[in-house]
Amino acid sequence: MNNLLLMIVLGLALVPALARYSWRQPAAAIQDQLSSGNQGKSQGIDRSIDLENSRQARALLDQAIQALGGQAFLTIRDMEQEGRTYSFYHGRPTSNGVLFWRFVEYPDKERTEVTAQRDVAYLFAANKGYEITYKGPHAVEPKDLEDYLRRRRFSLETVLRNWVNDPTVALFFDGNALAGNLAAQQVTLINAKNEAVSLYFDPDTHLPIKKSYRWRDPVDKERNVEEELYDNYKLVQGVMTPDSFTRYFNGDMQTERFVSSVHFNQGLDETMFDPNSGYSPIKQPKKH
Repeated sequence: MNNLLLMIVLGLALVPALARYSWRQPAAAIQDQLSSGNQGKSQGIDRSIDLENSRQARALLDQAIQALGGQAFLTIRDMEQEGRTYSFYHGRPTSNGVLFWRFVEYPDKERTEVTAQRDVAYLFAANKGYEITYKGPHAVEPKDLEDYLRRRRFSLETVLRNWVNDPTVALFFDGNALAGNLAAQQVTLINAKNEAVSLYFDPDTHLPIKKSYRWRDPVDKERNVEEELYDNYKLVQGVMTPDSFTRYFNGDMQTERFVSSVHFNQGLDETMFDPNSGYSPIKQPKKH
């Protein structure tokens, strides 16, 4: 049971040698070539890369940030969510859905409580993760922690608030694309570690509707693809917030989440992020 709950919770959540490659190559192909070991020493973004393409990518990212709320989005300090989440295995649901309460304090604290009694919690703070039950806290499995930290590193908030301001991140405008069955405009960002993430934006609203990134499994060396789709945006405290979230792993639906309420910048109790504090959600006064 606890392993299933953890799987559900985890569902919630190049610069080198660029002068050798034309911007006309798909950004994913550039990443593949760099990852194969053909790169030279990293000396920053080469000026020979088409600046107009990079400018288009930057403009699209700026439009997306403004569509999400501009400064209201960029200055989110914490977030609270309630809703129901579903997990899938090979496209088939593994449960009838689990209630969740999710608390995030940026940049690196997150707590998710599940079950109607909220008596099981998964806590991630900095680079550590814990499962908390009536028996107390214990560390999550290393692979589960690795999966969570990867998803946090590639999260939409991290990419739009951190990656876009990093001068070592290369920006590529990939043109028109499909996000699911929706028309979109695609931008790919590649950082100094040769990690790439592609964002897909609605051509009319400029809101993000899909995110995709790839990573190589350290054990079997296979390349995996994770995709997230965002839908049903609503304005909450000046921030456009998706109420619907779907994650795919290598093409198979893995997680679907529906948010019933969300609040920003309410000020979270710091003890909830301390695994040894004895924090109990049912004893806390309701703010909303």
